[in-house]
Formats: sequence, C-alpha cells, structure tokens
Amino acid sequence: MNDDVRNIVLGVVAAGISAALGWLARTYLWKRRLRRKQAFFGLPDNSESLLVVNRAAGGTELTVKRHDVFALLELAALVKDCNAAVQVVAHDVAQQGFGERTEFCVGGPASNRRMAAHLASLLPGVQVSTDGEPGPDRDALRIGGERYLPEPGRSEYVLLARLTAGQGRESRPVFLFCGQRSITNQAATRYLARNHERLSRKHGGGSFALLLKVVNSQAYGPDVVELVADVTRAAQAPPPAAEAQRTSHRAS
Repeated sequence: MNDDVRNIVLGVVAAGISAALGWLARTYLWKRRLRRKQAFFGLPDNSESLLVVNRAAGGTELTVKRHDVFALLELAALVKDCNAAVQVVAHDVAQQGFGERTEFCVGGPASNRRMAAHLASLLPGVQVSTDGEPGPDRDALRIGGERYLPEPGRSEYVLLARLTAGQGRESRPVFLFCGQRSITNQAATRYLARNHERLSRKHGGGSFALLLKVVNSQAYGPDVVELVADVTRAAQAPPPAAEAQRTSHRAS
C-alpha cells in the first residue's frame, strides 16, 4: 500500500469516526433536552396526561370555542413530543384529584368548573369576574390587590400557571390557562410551548404563576405576548378580605 492509498484510507476512517462521534453527541444532547422537557411537563415515556376542555361561556352543552380548540391542539403536540399519551375530558366530568397525571386545564372559571376549583384551592389570591352582564368589572382579573381589565382586541390578560401539589417528586403538575378570552388561552399555550426551556431553567420543577398580556389580538392573533409579572406569591396568598376574616377568627 503506497502513501496515497494509506492517506485516503486514513481520511475515510477519520471521517467515519468524526461522523459517528457527531451523531452520538447530537443524540445525547437531543435525549438530554427531551428528558428536561419531560421533567418540566411531568410526562415521562408512555405516561398519561389529561386535557380538560371548557365550554363556551353561557352555553349549556360542551361547545368549545375555535381558539380553545387551537390551544388544545398545541398542547396535544407538546404531549406527543414527550412520548406521552393524552386523554381529553370535559370540565364537568373530570372528577379526580391532582398529582397522579399531568393536567392541562383550559378556560376561565365561567366556562370551566375545574378551573374554578383549582383557583379556589391552589391560587386563592386570584379572582376572575364571571358576571356576563355589561359593567365596569366585566371579565376583570384580580390578583392580590391589582385589577386587570381587558380592552377587547387591543390588550387582554391571561394567567399561565404550573402548580404542584407538594406530594413528592412523583407528583405530576397541573398547568392552568385562565384567560379573559379564548384567544388569550391559545396565546398562553403558545407562550408555554415557545418558552418552556427558559421557564424550566428559572423555576425548575416548582410552581409558578405568570400574568401575560396579549397585545393587539385583532391584528396579531395570539402571537404577540408580553410578560407582565411573576405573580406567584400574590396568587397563592389568600385575598385580603379572607386574611382579615381569618385573623378575626383567631382573635376571637
């Protein structure tokens, strides 16, 4: 074997080794990224999750609005990416506790009874107006001492939360998408899909509640979203009236 042939053979071998190492590195990084995503969403391989759908506010039957359907589709894609399965159930038949399966709950308390239950038990500092009549507080969102009113089509708010029951590492999270309109629910699911890695780095496996503002939805749809504030502490604290009443009971 002369030097030219030897150099060609060595070049081919070196290229093959480099390609194999590159493939192994990419596979390792992809698997590590997948495991982090699965840990954040509480969705290991072949696990099950729950999509809790709402109904159109004021309706008597299970009629899901168009943007809420889009939100469910985006969440289903996230679940599939984690190699997990999903079950879709109506809000008024999802009679189970939380922590056993990852849950994605979509819609405000006026159209989703399970959302109302989650807010009352897990985020008592959040109050959402359920009065459909015209008035100054229609669709108002209160968190702590702050009130957020929508300007339909211009600026609307949605609460995105990841909550755990605190029952150990195996407890699955509950994700809440509680918006003032159905398009804000979709905006929150899209925000989560785009930013889950950053949220995972910042919050780890813990609970958080974020207030998001959807900007000019009549022109941009659910795509332009601003983070208003991390409202975890205010959302988890009891409202001032309830705290005052509790203090009064203790004093008596």
